[in-house]
Amino acid sequence: MSQAPSHPVDLTPSLVVRLRAGDATVGALLDELYRRPMLRFCFGYLGCLQDAEDAMQEVFCKVLQTSSVPDNFRAWLYRVARNHCLNVLRTRERHPAQTLPSASQLDAEWTGHLTRMVQAEQRSRIAHLVGSLPLAQREALRLRYAEGLSRTEIAYVVEEPESVIKSRLFEGLKRLRDHASLADGE
Repeated sequence: MSQAPSHPVDLTPSLVVRLRAGDATVGALLDELYRRPMLRFCFGYLGCLQDAEDAMQEVFCKVLQTSSVPDNFRAWLYRVARNHCLNVLRTRERHPAQTLPSASQLDAEWTGHLTRMVQAEQRSRIAHLVGSLPLAQREALRLRYAEGLSRTEIAYVVEEPESVIKSRLFEGLKRLRDHASLADGE
């Protein structure tokens, strides 16, 4: 198993140790730092808000149960979350649900009917275009642009060489740029 990539000093491992020792204020701080990004990340894989919340809880439980926390907590947390979500998806494939959940609006703080319609249409078109990309490119683009991870951190999360991640990002962005409906707004 490779080590987490080097990153500016992250104090989160010491916060996790304090939380394990019973410092409840640290729990609130960790929740504030990681709840929304983890919920968004898990939702991106699972497509259901309830499943994403459940996954996020499971991930945080795993974090608290682990014997050691790596120095680059953020990249490690995304790796744990990714692996958990992939396991949930595998289980889902073995036991498919009867109905698909409706789409959730995590950031639904828009105003006006027309604004909501236009934004929904744009998001739908972009989601469709991104959804048409190969899984590896979608995942790399999401980790980079939705979650803000560096190429080195993405390589750590998906356990691939950084050169492969660089290629996936380049090819994914190229495919999106080349798609006429994205540029023309058709």
